[in-house]
Amino acid sequence: MPQTDLKSLNRTELKSFFNELGYQKFRADQVFQWMYQKNVASVDEMTNLSKQQREELKEKAQIYTIRPVQQQLSKDGTTKFLFELEDGKRIESVLIPEFFDDGVADRLTVCVSSQVGCVFGCAFCATGKMGLFRNLKVGEIVDQLAYINLHTLEKYGKRITNIVYMGMGEPFHNYENVVESAHIVCEPKSIGLSPKRITISSVGLTKMIKRFGEEEQPFNLAISLHAPNDTKRDKIMPINESMDLESLKDALKFYFRKSENSLTYEYLLFDQFNDSKEDALELAEISKWVPCKINIIMYNKVVDVQLNRASEERLDSFLKVLSKNKVRATVRRSRGDDIDAGCGQLAIREGQAKGKTIAKQAFTA
Repeated sequence: MPQTDLKSLNRTELKSFFNELGYQKFRADQVFQWMYQKNVASVDEMTNLSKQQREELKEKAQIYTIRPVQQQLSKDGTTKFLFELEDGKRIESVLIPEFFDDGVADRLTVCVSSQVGCVFGCAFCATGKMGLFRNLKVGEIVDQLAYINLHTLEKYGKRITNIVYMGMGEPFHNYENVVESAHIVCEPKSIGLSPKRITISSVGLTKMIKRFGEEEQPFNLAISLHAPNDTKRDKIMPINESMDLESLKDALKFYFRKSENSLTYEYLLFDQFNDSKEDALELAEISKWVPCKINIIMYNKVVDVQLNRASEERLDSFLKVLSKNKVRATVRRSRGDDIDAGCGQLAIREGQAKGKTIAKQAFTA
């Protein structure tokens, strides 16, 4: 009889599993805490279970934990983590710290991956060049966060404060596992984060955006927009050919009606592509769809991508137009420029086979 992977079970299923074994209900809570707060890799490490219980549990269950392979530390404090999965595939997570003036850590944000690769093939994205190999399991997503949380506790004396599902993969293409992992992170016996400190991003999967609103999920929503019209978005985001801005508008209006939550548009600013005053005016019109803010992102260069970061002068002009049109906008400066900044660059191996993708051809400006 195959062993049950305990991390494949949600909280309710875990309690049912222990009930079937004849264990007291609180044992499930103890094991949950060991897995997701202490990030143990084996039943033997669960020392508040008796030796007999540990031996019995090992016969019927196992705990799979992803394996840290490499870390890269930037001069600005950004740390990239490379993890290896059970099947040998590799994924990345990024810790982005922000500090008070006295050097004490303030926000500790983790950018977490949800898939091995990505099928959507956005022209500016290193992960998109991999293609999609598979979805991450719930445990594989939470493991990234549990490992980095222990790292921040040791290094900064505090747990992670924010999570963004903006690493490798399209979170809404792995909807159930992503949402379940976010709920696990919020559990007091896990990392204990508030749902409002968790943001899930999407390139614009309209059906899942509506589902997210229908279910009234408590997490924040971000949309990877990156272009203010269909012509430009088609060039850099293949998903736009089947789910254009009009369908995105419809989905976001539905989401807001159901949730009454504002959202964030992520907008990478590319030199001479989407950074003109006309682009800013079109973006201002999009901002009227539903209550929102615009997060302007200064692009981290990815190898073999023709798109480049916009200049400071064009950024300033762009922001002035947004401000004049009363658009709430912030600028996110590049972090980790001195390490393999583009998410997926560490995980891609030379000569590695490519996964599934909807990208048709390389972007040409």
